[in-house]
Amino acid sequence: MTEHTDSSSAGPEEAQESDSQEPGPEQPVSSPRPTTSRSRIAAANVLLSAARRLRQPLPGAQPRIRFEMPPEHEAGDEETSAADARFGSPGPRMSAQHPLYMGFMGTVGVGFALLVYWIGSNTTQLLLWIITALFITLGLDPVVRWLEHRNVPRAAGILLSVSTLALGVAAFFATLIPTIVQQVTQIVQQAPKWVQDFIDSDFFRSIDSQFGIRDRISQELEKFVNNPDAMGGIFGGVVGFGSTVANGIFGALIVLVLSLYFLGALPAMKKWGYRLAPRSRRARVEALSEEITGSVGNYVIGQAAVALLNATFAFIVMSIIGVPFATLLAFVVALLAFIPLVGGMIAGCLVTLVALTAGWQTALVFAICYFAYLQFEAYFISPRIMQKAVAVPGAVAVISVIAGGSLLGVLGALIAIPTAAAIMLLVKEILIARQDSR
Repeated sequence: MTEHTDSSSAGPEEAQESDSQEPGPEQPVSSPRPTTSRSRIAAANVLLSAARRLRQPLPGAQPRIRFEMPPEHEAGDEETSAADARFGSPGPRMSAQHPLYMGFMGTVGVGFALLVYWIGSNTTQLLLWIITALFITLGLDPVVRWLEHRNVPRAAGILLSVSTLALGVAAFFATLIPTIVQQVTQIVQQAPKWVQDFIDSDFFRSIDSQFGIRDRISQELEKFVNNPDAMGGIFGGVVGFGSTVANGIFGALIVLVLSLYFLGALPAMKKWGYRLAPRSRRARVEALSEEITGSVGNYVIGQAAVALLNATFAFIVMSIIGVPFATLLAFVVALLAFIPLVGGMIAGCLVTLVALTAGWQTALVFAICYFAYLQFEAYFISPRIMQKAVAVPGAVAVISVIAGGSLLGVLGALIAIPTAAAIMLLVKEILIARQDSR
């Protein structure tokens, strides 16, 4: 009686469900698509829940502590910021005219200057690595900012630009090194023949008959071979060359790592630098700094493009007229072309001297073509590539390149013109403006 009542009290909906779940002999069996879709939805929900759990911090984990800049307060918030400061408000400053203050600050200043000099003299190599990394960073920063304007995250832009640069350099050297090794081997193999041809020439014979150069050379070679200090010097030179190569590889790795860190932290570094300036002059300092860093970055990119075009043209001309060791000399031209003003002239003279081994006609044709290209580059290529870079008078550029090369070698010659442009901009906007206002 109870069972009948329960079954009869079921609503029409439950009856319809029971009818649909128990198909009769004439009703077709339903397809398994609803079951498959439900399983897919369940799997998607499981994945979503797993993703939410991964995003949640681990139990007991704390966010990483970051060193952040203090908030910038307005002029009217000085009293509030001083009262709410964590370490209390600063007390009154000692008068600058107080003898104790003057003596103490003078001693501290002298000691700090001596400390900076001692640190700089003992970390010269590290400072050169830092300068090189900053130079590369400022050169890649315009590319990263260009990618940022195309809605590419800065981290992805840094990775893309640095990876492209590293792959390009690796591919360049992977293609170039075997050719350079082959051509250097040819030079070493042909060097004895060149020496023998020079010894058999009438010019050397006439000099040898007058001064006895052949006997003198034989005596010096015999002394050198029998001298243990000289042979030890050769061994030490080989070991020193190996250590130099190892230091160069280590330095390249350090520069690459520093460049990555500087690229990632460049906006924060700029903000920190601007906060060190007084608030009333902060906008001017920021404008001047952005102008300087932008000019340096454009100069690096422009000079790299000019050097690449210079080396490509030299390689094409050398390949056409048959200058020996064209690939090796093109690599040398590319390196020298990075040095502004004088690099191209030095490269042209060096390649012309090598081309003399193939005949004076070959050397003359190369000299005419290459030096004509230098004039075309100076008036048509460089102005268009360097239009957003620095502008320095010729005399100042030559003096700065010579001074930079004397102080820091090739690196000093490379950064000489951007440094000179920055100094000229500061003199124009600060010193001259101040003198004109008086």
